[in-house]
Amino acid sequence: MNQNRQADGIHGMVEPKAMCPSAKKLRDTYAIKPDAPLFHKTFGLWFCIDSWYDNGLDRDTDLEAFFYLDPSGHHELMELGWCEAALEPMFEERVIEQFDEYDLVQDFAGRHVLYFKGRRNGFMPEYRDHPVKDWKTWENNVKWRLDPESDIRYADLVQRMETAIKEAGTGKMIQQRFIGGYMYLRSLIGPEDILYFLYDQPDLVHDCMRVWLELADAVTARHQQFVTFDEVFIGEDICYNHGCLISPEMMNEFLFPYYQQLISNIRSRQIDKQRHLYVQLDTDGLSTPVIDIYREKISMDMMSPFEVAAGNDLLKTARDYPDLVLSGGIDKRVLAQGHDAIDRHVESIIPTLRKRGGYIPTCDHGVPPEVTWENYLHYRKRCVELGI
Repeated sequence: MNQNRQADGIHGMVEPKAMCPSAKKLRDTYAIKPDAPLFHKTFGLWFCIDSWYDNGLDRDTDLEAFFYLDPSGHHELMELGWCEAALEPMFEERVIEQFDEYDLVQDFAGRHVLYFKGRRNGFMPEYRDHPVKDWKTWENNVKWRLDPESDIRYADLVQRMETAIKEAGTGKMIQQRFIGGYMYLRSLIGPEDILYFLYDQPDLVHDCMRVWLELADAVTARHQQFVTFDEVFIGEDICYNHGCLISPEMMNEFLFPYYQQLISNIRSRQIDKQRHLYVQLDTDGLSTPVIDIYREKISMDMMSPFEVAAGNDLLKTARDYPDLVLSGGIDKRVLAQGHDAIDRHVESIIPTLRKRGGYIPTCDHGVPPEVTWENYLHYRKRCVELGI
């Protein structure tokens, strides 16, 4: 075999027989292989896990084994933010003001957040302020924290890449995760103010996005010196329960030129030039209205998590887009309704999508605390039984 195509997961794909079982299973899913066994992972236990421990689940439980989950088939590369911009250094976390039941806190992303006293996780916080209000606050408070040449961003690069190279050698999909442009702008400016900025301060928004691109391009270029990417995963959250939060016209102006440039640069740098680069978009809310535009503009291959309460119809989406990989779509509310309701729900989804291929069953967002661990375990058992 040509040295440049050696089957090491970097220069060439690992042979299927040499892949770890979870990688083989996950790659069959991405290939939309009909009737392939389902890949099993969880999503969104952060809301419920403390309640489960308080209600009898042993804190030493191996959750992966207990809930019949597959070992990861991905190796995730981070360093580019997720729900917040990849600030370096981050803002100092400090209490700004105290009330009887709440604390007003400056968080690591520079936002002012209202938290319950003594509790920072397991609920949706209330944001009172964001760090970017104009050109001055952007340049003085934030822009310098997004310097792509900051040495500290790469301090552990060699160690991280040694792990990534080893994981690629087992056939695991190397996934680069990054905060999407809308989520990034929202974290800097706020969900309401960004709607005004798009009209009133477009030059500032474009400057924010130019910096987003420069940072993402620099970090991915460093990573690509060592590994070939199998997937880029965009944390976007650009939808709510009635559709998209900004118009396609605004996406075309402020998001897609930067996405297209980044993805083009990533593709041009791939060590294995023959490797397909999957593009996954993660957005809450009613996501089906944006499928066509993301497929057209950035060749989206996969979407998650299809919130049922927002009106997503997973089976219809599977029919309408037979070449789209799907993850999610299990109604979190049903998991609180008992075994019979869970049985009816998963039996209406999993057999059809297993036959189609290209589906990973997960909850459609954070599992609420009213879902008991016993109900969740029953749901997981049924997923395994139906997904073999």
